[in-house]
Amino acid sequence: MPAPRLSRRNFLQGCSAAIAGLAGARLTNVAFAQSDSPADTLVVVFLRGGWDALNVVPPMEGDDRGYYENARPDIQITNLLRLDDRFGFHPALAPLHELYQQGNMAVIHAVGLDYDTRSHFDAMEYIELGTPGSKNAASGWITRYLQGTGTSAILPALSTSGAPSSLLNYVPTVNLNDPGDFSQWDNGLAQSQQAALRQMYNGDTLLHRAGMRTLQSLDIVHPLVEQDYKPANGASYNDDELSHQLKTVARMIKLDAGLRVATVDYGGWDTHEYENDGNGGYIAELLGNLAAGLSNFYLDLDSGYTDRLSVVVISEFGRRLVQNEDYGTDHGHGNVMFALGGGVNGGRVYGAWPGLRNDQLYDHADLAVTTDYRQVLSELLARRLGNADPAAVFPGYVPSGELGIFHAS
Repeated sequence: MPAPRLSRRNFLQGCSAAIAGLAGARLTNVAFAQSDSPADTLVVVFLRGGWDALNVVPPMEGDDRGYYENARPDIQITNLLRLDDRFGFHPALAPLHELYQQGNMAVIHAVGLDYDTRSHFDAMEYIELGTPGSKNAASGWITRYLQGTGTSAILPALSTSGAPSSLLNYVPTVNLNDPGDFSQWDNGLAQSQQAALRQMYNGDTLLHRAGMRTLQSLDIVHPLVEQDYKPANGASYNDDELSHQLKTVARMIKLDAGLRVATVDYGGWDTHEYENDGNGGYIAELLGNLAAGLSNFYLDLDSGYTDRLSVVVISEFGRRLVQNEDYGTDHGHGNVMFALGGGVNGGRVYGAWPGLRNDQLYDHADLAVTTDYRQVLSELLARRLGNADPAAVFPGYVPSGELGIFHAS
């Protein structure tokens, strides 16, 4: 089935909204500043609902395996794919296991918020604003990163699923969902309307420059609009929500329009009931879609783009160690993150493992957090994204050294 075409009209609408926003009080010269050095394209995949870290990356053996099996008699994961002597992957993650073995993917365990909340909304806001315990920030952490480094790119930020808080108040963000949602611009109006808009934004003010830059972006997007998209290297995206979003991001990266950040959402991880029925179950389907989407995305871009690609997979919190009466898991604390890309020191599980004995658990119920999620992102910022000042991105946070997850750019 041929890939659907993206409408010039709808892309123009999104860009025009950015032009209008640039006329507001937040317009500054930083929106047009050049970055001092090239940086990776950052793709943040947020798994909404709080995924079950202990069934994604369970302990393989030893005392902790015993605690895990006793706590989850009906939903424990077997037939693990070995990561190291301590941990294994859920078998549905086989495509990502290959990337891990190739050294292109790393796992960070017992990671998360250093703030106690089991509210989905609060936890997501804290993570995306970059201010645990406070929801009063006027901007998201990605916004502050982009403002701090500066960019003159035509397309600096893309969101495939609405407006995440991590990009709060970053006006140049383009919101673009699955291109299949859009129809081709018909009636032959493209040329005449673009000509009119060029007349409107023909001037020397910052607003005029922003408008002209947006119109220039249409010329770059033209090949994407007019041609069916063919993934590279034999990659074949599945027909699910996540894969559609990742394919959109891959298409925009390949425009070479300076995309710096893309945000992707994948929901459904609130596994309170029937998480694993012994034949795979609910979590296996979610993990299978995640693994297929990310592996095809990486394969698609493994033709000159992955060396400058950093992908981070994160969720708001993990789940309780003990299964509930509905064969699921309730809101927990400690979590697991993934990092993929050409700059990743992959093939390793990072983070200090706290253990699953009752006195080692957070609140005697949850996997403890031993690595602040901002530690991972601060290292990413400094080593791959050209921002060595994490305090400007995460106010009040001081990293405690580096984990060594990323190569220096």
